[in-house]
Amino acid sequence: MNLVYADAQGNLFDHPDWIGLGRSGDMVVELLEDELIPLPDGATLVGLPNTRPIGIEASTGKMLPLPGDVQAVGALLPQGFTRLCIPSYMKTDKAQMLPLFGYSAVVWKDGGFYVAAQQCDDPERWNPLNCDLSELRIQVDRLTTKYPDNRLYKHLSKCALEYECLTASNTFLQRWEGAVPVSYSCNAGCYGCISEQPDDSGFIAPQTRMNFKPTVDEVAEIMLEHLKTPESIISFGQGCEGEPSTQAKIIVEAMRKVRSITSMGHININTNAGLTDHIRAIVDAGLSLMRVSTISALDEHYNAYYKPRGYTLANVEKSLKYASDKGVYTSINYLIFPGVTDREEEMEAMIGFAKRTGLRFIQMRNLNIDPESYLALIPKPEGEIYGMKQMLEIFAEELPDVTIGSYTHVPPAPAK
Repeated sequence: MNLVYADAQGNLFDHPDWIGLGRSGDMVVELLEDELIPLPDGATLVGLPNTRPIGIEASTGKMLPLPGDVQAVGALLPQGFTRLCIPSYMKTDKAQMLPLFGYSAVVWKDGGFYVAAQQCDDPERWNPLNCDLSELRIQVDRLTTKYPDNRLYKHLSKCALEYECLTASNTFLQRWEGAVPVSYSCNAGCYGCISEQPDDSGFIAPQTRMNFKPTVDEVAEIMLEHLKTPESIISFGQGCEGEPSTQAKIIVEAMRKVRSITSMGHININTNAGLTDHIRAIVDAGLSLMRVSTISALDEHYNAYYKPRGYTLANVEKSLKYASDKGVYTSINYLIFPGVTDREEEMEAMIGFAKRTGLRFIQMRNLNIDPESYLALIPKPEGEIYGMKQMLEIFAEELPDVTIGSYTHVPPAPAK
């Protein structure tokens, strides 16, 4: 397992005399053979600025930072893959935060790159290589021309073409899960939010949040264009917006209008589910799928990351249970981090949360964050740290009726 590093010009190398390592939380760990898989299609290798990789010098057996003008390397995994370790590195400038990505440990072995990861879902639909840019541009032009006054299509065209958001791209390609953002405001202040950051956060938001309130007709036009097959999904709550349920009135009216015209496809909301009364109204209007974002089922950890305004984790649990009881196929967008999510107390809390809410699906999503700032934000570990691979095994054993995956799926047909 040769250590992988980059030089000052961004060229990649493997070092034949150094063994690559990983990290779990703030602990440097050895990588096990059964934790490594070949670098998946659609993955990207990136340098970690202001870092040096830590490895084992084979001749001495010592764990050291690699000398020279070098930087650590990590892999950004496509949908469908759960990272098991982050890269092993030390910062050369502790004041500098890493860009907001989910870095995975990478090594060179058997003539190729390997990453510490496990496949949890079929990556095919969310492989960036499956998005034909030429066709995308044609469809963007077609729909923005067809709906010249629809500001949402104009907004989504930037998401698709500039940010390369695959959900926005699907809206124009009219396939799978498409996006219909509705909210410019939020009732949470997520640490490391990708669309809006306070000036003193130290992070740079990689996207621009939408800055207008759409009309019911604008929302309904996009929904009706997309919901044309039984497998189609249209989703409120995207990375370019705030919390969609803050615009519950628009969502409810648009859903009712659409469902008066067609029963085709599925309506989903990606939400923090803190506004329980709003969620109830959206559920009652005909919601079929709900994905709730969470990082923990422990109040202290949840509050440190989400900084909720006017709601608690108990509200989130009530919303999920209400939706599940009403027949909505519920899932969580579980923001996971090696050395944190696999703590004993975190696993116990999440297993209990899943059982109480009637959760059907857990989407394992690699948290995009600067590791040091995140670890400083949250509670210190109390119990044993099991490792991500064992955590996935425990979840599968303790929650046999809950599917483990990576992205929103059409719900299975009910048993006859």
